[in-house]
Amino acid sequence: MAILPAILLLAGCHATFFGAVNALEPDAHVVARRDHVFDATEKLSLDVYAPAHADRAPVVVYFYGGDWTTGKRQWYRWMGEALAAQGMVAMIPDYRHSPAVRMDGFLHDGADAVRWARDHATEFGGDPSRLFVMGHSAGGHIAAMLAADKRWLGTVGMKPRDLAGFIGVAGAYDFLPLDEPRYVAMFGDTPAEQAQSQPINFVDGDEPPALLLQGEEDTEVFPSEAISMEGRYRQMGEPVALKLYPGLGHEGLVFALGPIHRGAPVMRDVKEFVFHQH
Repeated sequence: MAILPAILLLAGCHATFFGAVNALEPDAHVVARRDHVFDATEKLSLDVYAPAHADRAPVVVYFYGGDWTTGKRQWYRWMGEALAAQGMVAMIPDYRHSPAVRMDGFLHDGADAVRWARDHATEFGGDPSRLFVMGHSAGGHIAAMLAADKRWLGTVGMKPRDLAGFIGVAGAYDFLPLDEPRYVAMFGDTPAEQAQSQPINFVDGDEPPALLLQGEEDTEVFPSEAISMEGRYRQMGEPVALKLYPGLGHEGLVFALGPIHRGAPVMRDVKEFVFHQH
């Protein structure tokens, strides 16, 4: 299974790299409001980035990637600002990592963040009826599970159809078999347990519309995962769009949403999807 070995090799310089990206001049029309606690018990917070004069804007809860084991919401200020600059209220939450928790831990955290986003959207000029989940890589897995597996949003009194849409950015949707000990520890050691970790297994015709973004040169989360996920949505008669980008790999795809465009229309595709859902 290949998920994020390149990210793990770079873990030592993450803080420096993201510090440099975040040092770029922020958009003057974006207002940042950080450190909103959504789970006091687990000490989890989220940061909000909104257009300066937002009025019933769509709300996007963005889950960062990092192999379910690493990452900080603060590293993704640039992502929040990039989404807000396009007219969306972006919320970037913490979630607990393995090995401190297994899958149920980080998915409960994701559900709690989404419920907080819906409950507080109007405070930031957002529209709670236009609520999206979005994520890259492992974060795409979290977003996909919230959008497809009713168990998780059900724990906070919501259901997948309460979402206006799901946006997966090189997400992990269909990655069995699991053979590495760290993934077995996260997702279970029996076939039945492991099947419960796969977003594709929960697409049953009751999901919000999906946008699947994928770099054709991705060797961490292979394009086959997005292609099979699109096929499952279509089989179930669900609205789905798959965008494949030539020349983009795993990290190139996500950075194309922010300061490293490389000519790929990734943000344009996200904006078009978000603003066409009602």
